Amino acid sequence: MTNGTTPSPRNGFTLDLGDEALTKRVADGMVDVEALLRERLNYGEDFITEKVNHLAFAGGKRFRPVMALLCSEFGPNPGNENVVKGAVLTEMVHLATLYHDDVMDEADRRRGVESANARWNNSVAILAGDILLAQTSRLMSEIDTETVAYFANTFQTLVTGQMRETEGARGADEVEHYLKVVEEKTGVLIACAAHLGARHAGADERVVACCERMGAAVGVVFQIVDDIIDIFSDPDESGKTPGTDLREGVFTLPVLYALEEDTEAGQELRGLLTGPLTEDADVERALTLLRQTRGRERALETVREYLAAAERELDALPAGPANDALRALTQLTVHRVG
Repeated sequence: MTNGTTPSPRNGFTLDLGDEALTKRVADGMVDVEALLRERLNYGEDFITEKVNHLAFAGGKRFRPVMALLCSEFGPNPGNENVVKGAVLTEMVHLATLYHDDVMDEADRRRGVESANARWNNSVAILAGDILLAQTSRLMSEIDTETVAYFANTFQTLVTGQMRETEGARGADEVEHYLKVVEEKTGVLIACAAHLGARHAGADERVVACCERMGAAVGVVFQIVDDIIDIFSDPDESGKTPGTDLREGVFTLPVLYALEEDTEAGQELRGLLTGPLTEDADVERALTLLRQTRGRERALETVREYLAAAERELDALPAGPANDALRALTQLTVHRVG
């Protein structure tokens, strides 16, 4: 997958899925997604729509809608109206979780702009997320009751993951706890996008199940890679400030693996990482020590395990341009770490 000549509707981004006809169908689908998203986000009073639009068009990859559109290619009716609605509802729920997460994390910035809680207050941010969930419910009701029931399970899993993260490992293995949280918080919504895309395009149950499992694995890959980038990226290339998670006291997979090491770096890290790091010097020291461990390499090994799981599902799906594009998209996610 490379940048090509077919424009997507957002920010001048160009998308090439390796097949001209597929690229055009997905690009056209994304135009429909963006139009419906704007329509639903601008429903209601002005003082509400101002808030719910705040993050929606401030960046973001639209990864979930693209996943839905690509998986719809495995059915006889790709990119139809219900596929587009499914794509939009996954993006709207994702946006809602960002508003709520920023309140819980007391975040100041999101997608390069002020977070809603920083610009207004926590109550406004929570209510903006709630409005998005209300609009999502309306969209689901326009599709069918099976979608409503499916998404109820998805949302329960997502909230369970958030609660699990909030409660902490409680004596359980920290790495297993982290992976379970990621599967529930990130993997489940990408799995949902894949499921809805395939099902509403008319794919058979076996294909829908393969798409869902593939999406779940890709979601975990996506999150672990983001966590690796937070620690080890060059800020000039990634646009991110290394160690943001450390400042918040969030210990992600590469950090957890580093803390397990019976080395001098591992020992010093265990003494240093007892909570959020508030001093720049401590963050820099932690980053230096992390680079002396195998935390990054072991996290990438875990990424490759989930990548292999995604590829097994792709092997079971029909061959063709959409399958090739999903493989390339998955590999591109991994290549972000260099």
